[in-house]
Amino acid sequence: MPNRLQHETSPYLQQHAGNPVDWYPWGAEALERSRAEDKPILLSIGYSACHWCHVMAHESFEDASVADVMNRNFVNVKVDREERPDLDQIYQAAHQMLTRRAGGWPLTMFLTPRQVPFFGGTYFPRESRYSLPGFVHVMERVAQAYREMRREIDEQGSLIKAALARTDEAEPADLADAGMALLDQAIAGLRQRFDPEHGGFGGAPKFPHPTDIELCLRQFARDGDRDVLHVALHTLRSMAQGGIYDQLGGGFCRYSVDRSWTIPHFEKMLYDNAQLLPLYADAWAITRDALFERAAVETAAWVMREMQSPQGGYYSSLDADSEGAEGKFYVWDAAQVRALLGGREYSVVAAHYGLDGPPNFHDEHAAGAHGARGLWHLAVAKPLAEAAAAAGVAQEAASSVLDQARAKLLAARELRVRPGRDEKILTSWNALMIAGMARAAFVFGREDWAQSARSACRFLCERMMSGGRLFATFKDGRAHLDAYLDDYAYFLKALLSLIELSLEPGDLVLAQRLADTLLTQFEDEARGGFFFTAHDHEQLIHRSKSGHDNATPAGNGVAAQALARLAHLTGDMRYLDSARRAANAFGGSIAEQPVVFGAMLMALEELLAPPTAVVLRGDVRQFESWRRAFAMAYHPTALFLATDAVPSELPAPLALPSPASGVHAFVCRGTTCLAPVDRIDGLLSTLAAQG
Repeated sequence: MPNRLQHETSPYLQQHAGNPVDWYPWGAEALERSRAEDKPILLSIGYSACHWCHVMAHESFEDASVADVMNRNFVNVKVDREERPDLDQIYQAAHQMLTRRAGGWPLTMFLTPRQVPFFGGTYFPRESRYSLPGFVHVMERVAQAYREMRREIDEQGSLIKAALARTDEAEPADLADAGMALLDQAIAGLRQRFDPEHGGFGGAPKFPHPTDIELCLRQFARDGDRDVLHVALHTLRSMAQGGIYDQLGGGFCRYSVDRSWTIPHFEKMLYDNAQLLPLYADAWAITRDALFERAAVETAAWVMREMQSPQGGYYSSLDADSEGAEGKFYVWDAAQVRALLGGREYSVVAAHYGLDGPPNFHDEHAAGAHGARGLWHLAVAKPLAEAAAAAGVAQEAASSVLDQARAKLLAARELRVRPGRDEKILTSWNALMIAGMARAAFVFGREDWAQSARSACRFLCERMMSGGRLFATFKDGRAHLDAYLDDYAYFLKALLSLIELSLEPGDLVLAQRLADTLLTQFEDEARGGFFFTAHDHEQLIHRSKSGHDNATPAGNGVAAQALARLAHLTGDMRYLDSARRAANAFGGSIAEQPVVFGAMLMALEELLAPPTAVVLRGDVRQFESWRRAFAMAYHPTALFLATDAVPSELPAPLALPSPASGVHAFVCRGTTCLAPVDRIDGLLSTLAAQG
């Protein structure tokens, strides 16, 4: 019989609805049973695209004998970390305290009925292997310890709660005193971690770190440092040529298991692509490099083709696995490729992607008596010019030959069993993609991308809001769960990106509503900054307030930047004051380790030197040519706002007069606007003089 998870909207929870485990979703029913029966909670946190989550599910949760041990000894609670990042943050931090090791997914934690963790780990095999104890053995020992060592567990729990409270303690400091020096220190840290051979930061496993790349691009825009520009561009080029990028279908996988970006962990997450798409657009604006354009165009196409719902919202992820094997959808046998392509096409593809060399992917699932079968995952092995020469193909023809071959391979790949798709729609990740798609649309002048972003924004407004408050997740016609800081902060930033495409007074009204909710429901009025959960959120054992970036930018940093920008657009200085308090709330921590506070440092840059606003007034038919001219250069701290709305519909800073004919562009910083210019070249020279 299906368990209680059958009624949940999360595809990850639904994957476990047929388990013999007596699973509960997190909630009052499970917590009350734990207290009433004095049974510890077995908390399992994962997500639908997680490979090792699937492995543990198949080995243990689908096994009736394992489920019997779970059901007899514990109240079993399954959580989707993407729907409940509040719980994931708490118990990942607790895991690190208990084990002195980094966490991950699946996360397996054992809690007292008061939700306090007392033992944990990540993946446990059913039987002992990989130097890991078997899951059944672990559960039996934990259940025994809970029966026999209650006093010690309670004492340890008090220490854990106290330690959790200290994790978010930050010494406030006025960052205006340090000024831009903190940004320089962060850049110095990124230079130190930079991999000069393959790009990126650190070794394997290697993650994209989009916030760090953006910080480097902004540093170049601020002071013209071409060395730090190389850090960003070399990383972006290496990823676009590597296997972390889908060379046939576009889009980026979550991370690479090696230093060289060759073999990824094959899951594709919306949030990674949402952050990388605008970076490739900005890199193209700086360089006009066709590789960056291709990566942006193909990634946007993949998002719209595979990740956007008919209703407009963006889905969450694609699984790493298909047919029970990680990467099976993406990898190739050289003989398969040869059979699909003409001789000249195969010669170019084989040289370009390394099929004429040793295989780079070993499929243990297809292993026979002779060991694992060698396969290839497509990553650039030779530049196209070299590949053409090796294949004996004229260089001018090689590009079209490669495009024809890639199209054939993609069509053949589409006939394979596809990885699963997590079709829940998350407000925070959608907001990231709206901002990313809008930015790329602005740079490339792509109306179809702009419409994609607008469609997702309408979905959030119509289906993910009620009474002025946001929900965190949507699926199967149901929006639920109170939204978090990231939902509000990212959506506010997304609206500001859409406003650059077309300034609609309604967008500003909605932006102010979101900003007001941040101030009234999330702000720490005593110490500054924003809690991850709202003041009226479910009470948990810890309420986090973090300022450092993770795989996504820190909500506090994004909120500070967006609020500061909104203050300059609306004239409401409450937002600017709140942004300054947020930055200063983490001032001591930022001074100690600025490199992990990229989003907050971008906010700091704009708090110290207010962003430039370019306001266009006049003939709307001419706006696009002005927008294109502005977008062809990289202006990370400048806002472009074009509207034919009457002044009474606009806030005071934007209520500038329209000319009788043509267009006037006002270049404003803070509350000061220069005299209007009526020629595009005049605008560009004014911006260049502003620096």
